[in-house]
Amino acid sequence: MPVTTTTNPLALESQVCFALSVAARSVIAAYRPVLEPVGLTHPQYLVMLALWENEPLSVRQLADLLALDSATVSPLLKRLEALGYIARARSSHDERVVEIRLTDSGRELRAYAETIPATMMHRLGMGPEQLRDLHRAMSSLIAATRDP
Repeated sequence: MPVTTTTNPLALESQVCFALSVAARSVIAAYRPVLEPVGLTHPQYLVMLALWENEPLSVRQLADLLALDSATVSPLLKRLEALGYIARARSSHDERVVEIRLTDSGRELRAYAETIPATMMHRLGMGPEQLRDLHRAMSSLIAATRDP
């Protein structure tokens, strides 16, 4: 007789970590066909979002915003630079700091990117209120995992 999730606290389908892992992969996969026309991966798209909101940013600031380490961000930046969407340069105030700025092409890409949220709402079958609720829940979860 199979063990049900109500009696088995280790049932895979009842684990929050499993649901989050599958959901994250599924949502990122749903972005793929939307981002492919402009040559972006989902992590590169996140970099662009950060820059459209906060340009210029140092590599360190960008890594902090994305909750990544600098070593993970650097390859993303190299690829975005090769695509012509960003430029990296040493800061005029501190040559140890590398600043990231959008190029004209990177700024122009924002017009396409502004269509992405509505496209994704449609693809995910969720409305603005559902997405706000989900975002609030995920933000609370992130905050809870960062507390000591």
